[in-house]
Amino acid sequence: MCRVVDVRQAVLARNDGLAAGLRRELDGRGITAVNLLSSPGSGKTALLELLLARAAGRGVPAAALTADLATENDARRLARSGAPVKQVLTGGLCHLEAAQMRGHLEGWPPEGTRVLFVENVGNLVCPAAYDLGEALRVVLMSVTEGEDKPVKYPTAFGLANLVVLSKTDIGGAAGFDGDAFAESVERVNPGVEVLHTSARTGQGVDALLDRVLAVCEGSRPHRPPLAGRHLREHRHEHGHEHPRDHPRDHEHPHAHPGGPGALPGAGLPAR
Repeated sequence: MCRVVDVRQAVLARNDGLAAGLRRELDGRGITAVNLLSSPGSGKTALLELLLARAAGRGVPAAALTADLATENDARRLARSGAPVKQVLTGGLCHLEAAQMRGHLEGWPPEGTRVLFVENVGNLVCPAAYDLGEALRVVLMSVTEGEDKPVKYPTAFGLANLVVLSKTDIGGAAGFDGDAFAESVERVNPGVEVLHTSARTGQGVDALLDRVLAVCEGSRPHRPPLAGRHLREHRHEHGHEHPRDHPRDHEHPHAHPGGPGALPGAGLPAR
């Protein structure tokens, strides 16, 4: 008799185990990891640069691990804040995984670091399925991306501890409908806090840092970390729910290119 093995489940289960261990290690080092997810062009790097500078101004030791498929442009940009920064080149992999995180955190960041910001690959599909051992997951989108972005990417926004709307200074010019956006967020993640920010004007940046520091001080986000927590049912924009064993999204499998820290197989967010 042939035995059918769900490779996706195996890969994600292995990742969850590594993430749980990494979360314990980071907690033992007094480091709070913040996983930042967004689409390309959301203004995530600009906002993170300002966050690092504001943290330094408050005397909070913070560092950043930034991931991209190619170039070290983001690391050079974030380093202008004066914070310790490390670039992760994924070699084509569309997301970070816990194994990569562990490899890059050996002997880093410097002792005494309180906050580690992880700038994930610009993508709202694959990164949503992978726990990185973070204490706080923040999902960003800009006013130029459309009010229905949360319902188009329900896994990413549904697993967020905090949702950040960026580039609010151009919301009027973009014709952004704030009420429609709020309804979309509430539909996939009822009760989640939404912060409005602008890296250009500084709006909301201190409030975002306050939320991060509250987690550092032991204040838990509105839901527990991802480890061991899988969505039992997920409501789609079509208004129906999937049973426990049904994949939450409909993306097709993709091959993982080889490279340091890469896990074999393909990953669908089907936990």
